[in-house]
Amino acid sequence: MNAHAPAAGPAAAGPAAGPAAGPAATGSILKQSKAVWAIAFACVVAFMGIGLVDPILPAIAGSLRATPAQTELLFTSYLAVTGVAMFFTSWVSSRIGAKRTLLIGLALIVVFSVLAAVSNDVWTIIDFRAGWGLGNALFISTALATIVGAASGGTASAIILYEAALGLGIAIGPLVGGLLGSVSWRGPFFGVTTLMAIAFVAVVVLLKTSGLEKPTPTKLSAPFRALAHPTLAALAATALFYNIGFFVLLAYTPFPLGFGALGIGFTFFGWGVGLAVTSVWVAPMLTARLRRTTVLRIALPLLALDLFAAAVVVRSPAGLIVCVVVGGLVLGVLNTVLTECVMEATDLPRSVASSAYSAVRFIGGAIAPPVATLLADAYSPSAAYVFAGTSVAVAFVVTIVAARALRRVDDGPEASRVEAEAISAGEVV
Repeated sequence: MNAHAPAAGPAAAGPAAGPAAGPAATGSILKQSKAVWAIAFACVVAFMGIGLVDPILPAIAGSLRATPAQTELLFTSYLAVTGVAMFFTSWVSSRIGAKRTLLIGLALIVVFSVLAAVSNDVWTIIDFRAGWGLGNALFISTALATIVGAASGGTASAIILYEAALGLGIAIGPLVGGLLGSVSWRGPFFGVTTLMAIAFVAVVVLLKTSGLEKPTPTKLSAPFRALAHPTLAALAATALFYNIGFFVLLAYTPFPLGFGALGIGFTFFGWGVGLAVTSVWVAPMLTARLRRTTVLRIALPLLALDLFAAAVVVRSPAGLIVCVVVGGLVLGVLNTVLTECVMEATDLPRSVASSAYSAVRFIGGAIAPPVATLLADAYSPSAAYVFAGTSVAVAFVVTIVAARALRRVDDGPEASRVEAEAISAGEVV
């Protein structure tokens, strides 16, 4: 399936459609080309890079005499630039090709992560994290569209493969970050540099341009115009508020936990494992039996309740750890189902839909860390989680209000063969 081909039209069948057929039901998720595996490996490394930094936030604050609010800007500058840049990644990749876009993104991450590692001022690191975010935007948006276009087994199998890479990277990242951060807060930055350099070499060697479809140039305005599509707009709005909850849990929690780098690393290793398990195993089983919007309307309130519970137990490290791990379990389901919805939401090229959706999603993530910290400083640590839980509740309301627009993504239960392939993908994680 071409990454720039029109998305399958589930709307044509209507909400009451039966099991999905066609490309989604063919091939095996484990029988992929070297190109797909190269990108998947690079995705694992890229998502490891996100989690590597999380355990060292308190250490950076202490070593560089920065406030928690300043330290949280390490996430904000990164996510804000990632979000804005993603509006333009489809325009770039459609002109220079997926491989060049991926390599430029990886190269930028390598350069800015090593610059951050040798910096001695928190504001300088914040600036370098912004450059890191530009590379992240070029890589992540292009990687998702390329995997969906090149993987055998159709869209559903490709997304499971992508989410498996995401889950594996997010699970390992905090643990490696905790181990390296226990030596020095600079360690995880150097770790990112090394891993991204390896990913760069893997893409250069294994990803052959002959195996990719020639891109069709898209207009610079395409992602902005894509958000005028009711279904994509509803999903983007849902993701914006949902991602606030995601990044409050990820970026703010290291401070009230009160652990060292290794303790934070182990906590978020559990979070990442939970996310990986549910994204690869549980989400496919749920969407095989329930409509995608039904799964969203079950998972979003559960996440909101988990965040409200974190507000109650915020002064108990044990209670907060439980909330973090439970949050990871729910987040895995939401990540996979939302990604499936976006890939099938419109007839637009998938790179355009992915860029538009991801841009809005990451902007939501950029808002979360500083607002959570400011609320915690002004009121109490509980206020950060109340903010997060309320935002996720708003995301749930969006899915209710936009029910008519979201009918398109309700294409009925997936074929049993697709479910079996999706479940078997978990065996490689």
